[in-house]
Amino acid sequence: MTSTGVMMPAGDENGMDRMTTARPDWDEYFMDIAALVARRSTCLRRSVGAVLVRDRRILATGYNGAPSGLRHCLEVGCMRAQMNIPSGERHELCRGLHAEQNAIIQAALHGVSVKGSSLYCTNHPCIICAKMIINAGIVRIHFREGYMDRLAEEMLKDADIGVSQL
Repeated sequence: MTSTGVMMPAGDENGMDRMTTARPDWDEYFMDIAALVARRSTCLRRSVGAVLVRDRRILATGYNGAPSGLRHCLEVGCMRAQMNIPSGERHELCRGLHAEQNAIIQAALHGVSVKGSSLYCTNHPCIICAKMIINAGIVRIHFREGYMDRLAEEMLKDADIGVSQL
């Protein structure tokens, strides 16, 4: 306890002996949240999470899975696997929405503008998501893993949307 009566975490008054890792910067913080959101995914192939942020405030989150109220792949199986569709191809042949799509839709559903926001996503967006990101007015994308879609990469560059891998 400090001289003002405030409880401090384990260690000295400055918290120097905390059992936690170093305090994350803002990019790490939001990317870690995107990874946590991905844990809600119902996709059997890839768990993806997305977080939309503006002015260091979370606007909406999304993960990949079937539309609300519908049976998802954990219940009915993966139609893409059953049809032997390779990853990154024929995105329209899937029961699920992508995490980026769900985050944009959640914001729209609740009347939250995402114009001028940044997207933190555990994967690089596909071409379908890239087009939605451009039209939604998102200005920056931070992603953790590859899954590079060359056309998406080109369109995002043409739209002057900053993209960085964390």
